[in-house]
Amino acid sequence: MNAIISASELASELAGENPPVLLDVRWQHQGSMRGAYEEGHIPSAVFVDLDADLAGPAGPGGRHPLPDLDHFGAVMRAAGVSADRDVVVYDGGQNWAAARLWWMLRWTGHVSVRVLDGGLALWTGPLEPGAGTAPAEGTFEPAPNSTDFLDADSAAALARSGLLLDARAAERYRGEVEPIDKVAGHIPGAVSAPTTENVAQDGRFKPAAELADRFKALGASRTSEVGVYCGSGVSGAHEVLALAVAGIPAALYVGSWSEWSADGSRPVATGPDPQ
Repeated sequence: MNAIISASELASELAGENPPVLLDVRWQHQGSMRGAYEEGHIPSAVFVDLDADLAGPAGPGGRHPLPDLDHFGAVMRAAGVSADRDVVVYDGGQNWAAARLWWMLRWTGHVSVRVLDGGLALWTGPLEPGAGTAPAEGTFEPAPNSTDFLDADSAAALARSGLLLDARAAERYRGEVEPIDKVAGHIPGAVSAPTTENVAQDGRFKPAAELADRFKALGASRTSEVGVYCGSGVSGAHEVLALAVAGIPAALYVGSWSEWSADGSRPVATGPDPQ
């Protein structure tokens, strides 16, 4: 299944006999966007809060570590998610938060999840105000796999044995600036690959062939082992999604730079080169 869906395709599926479960995961650093959801959302969409539902409390594991999976499963079931029903997720347009939820569902065993390409910004259909109607309870039970997930040690190993991509802005990778974390630089061996270069000006992903060429130039292929990290495991999920669009499977280092840089025993590289 394609990892993304266009606004016109979504409108058609929502009008069909078996509409997908639709999840609104709009997010901002300043706090919850539930208010924006209640001002207007795509009809039938259920709001999911990234900070409360897709991440645990910030700490040594990073700014957006994994949430308690019992809680995540309960939230997904309350949103109507079942393993045998398609799911579509969207956010305001950047698709970072939507990609985090896409990755969470894929990692925990849901095989039919897509992201609205370009997000709510490209939706031309009606919007529905209010808190939304609670859907019928779903049956989804999270069953994490080890293939899609990296911790600090496996990320460090992959940077040496395979390809570890750094999805942050290039100047953060080089260590020239660090607006959030205490230490600037990158994981030794990681390759700079800003996720902003995966999308067109309107926020939609570039064509699959173009993305495949980009990642091939960075050293990725369908047979190579690829991982991604970012600042806290949100924009990195967007890069994993871009890789999926290109047909290249990749794992996510959820703790990312916020976890790595908080551990003084971990090495740090600076400059434009991986080493």
